[in-house]
Amino acid sequence: MQTLVICIDRDNDLGEKAKRTTPIVGREANIEAATTLGIADPEDSDTNTIFGGIRVLDELRAKGIDAEIVSFAGDRNVGVISDQKIAEQLENFLATHEVKGAVFVSDGAEDETLIPIVQSRIKIDSVKRIVVMQSENLESTYYILKHAFSDPKISQTFFVPVGLAFLIYAIFLLARYPEGAVVGILAAVGMYMLYRGFGLDDTLALQKERLGEAFKQQRLIFVSYTAALLTGIVATAHGAAEVWGLYSESGIWYHGTLTLISVFINASVWWYAGAFLLADCGKMFDLRMAGKPTQKTISVSLFIIATGLLFWGASTYLLTEASLTTGFPKDASLALQYFVYSVIVAILIALAGIKVSLGNPDSGEEKKARGRGKKRKEAA
Repeated sequence: MQTLVICIDRDNDLGEKAKRTTPIVGREANIEAATTLGIADPEDSDTNTIFGGIRVLDELRAKGIDAEIVSFAGDRNVGVISDQKIAEQLENFLATHEVKGAVFVSDGAEDETLIPIVQSRIKIDSVKRIVVMQSENLESTYYILKHAFSDPKISQTFFVPVGLAFLIYAIFLLARYPEGAVVGILAAVGMYMLYRGFGLDDTLALQKERLGEAFKQQRLIFVSYTAALLTGIVATAHGAAEVWGLYSESGIWYHGTLTLISVFINASVWWYAGAFLLADCGKMFDLRMAGKPTQKTISVSLFIIATGLLFWGASTYLLTEASLTTGFPKDASLALQYFVYSVIVAILIALAGIKVSLGNPDSGEEKKARGRGKKRKEAA
């Protein structure tokens, strides 16, 4: 095959609305899928993308070029999950078809963010954007706003912070403490902006899908991740209780911010480490049951222990300097020795983790993937 016409449906409207499984290969199959999608949602732009790809296909074939069309769909959770699904479908297709180049067809900038992913697997000769011309009435402000706010990506970005602000303000009014509403609103909106800014929504969506699959397949990782989440909640509550007890007793002006942070870390660090280790143990067990190597997971566990040891040693020394330790040690010089020892032991544990990780053998899937990539390079 000389040229492959690739149509991208990043948010999986073909699966959600037209009930079609991708990849959809061939002219007739794509016409049928686009027609079904157009009937299910006449306003969906992916219908025009597929028809635009069919037109490109006909033009190529009219010139005597051996071409074929294929449509790939991702997931309604647009981001990491959808891009991974499209990349996997493309790799499986290229593993069974020899293609020299591709024409990338999209309906806008969002789908075109996948160009680097596609280009890393096949040469793209051309990019075709399908732009739908609307009538003047449909371009009214009401229509644009109505459809913008019905889009989950836009509505979540706009409505969630506003809804949080109103909800927090109402709670503080009921508690007869309106002065704290400003602080609560700023904290909640700030956390939400950090959550979206760091892309944690994609990460959480990916973890949610993986946990759902683990629950359906009855794997231990679902139980271990649930236990890790609950342990993390307990760690946060325990650390917050220790900080609140100290704060309510003397106030932040007496102890200082660094001391209160040290109290939280010292009280919760091993709870958090235990939570991460629980999650890793479940993953390690499932890998072992599947006959896959577990060295990388063991290495991660060792790094978690080393990191916990560093935070424990540093926070213990700072609390000893502030004369707030209830256990050992009482002497600041002895606490400094504990900190130095914790650093040395943490480095040794980390080195052991690196050694275990370097001894990680390749799995069968990794060997197959490298073999397919080598064959494609030789064919090119």
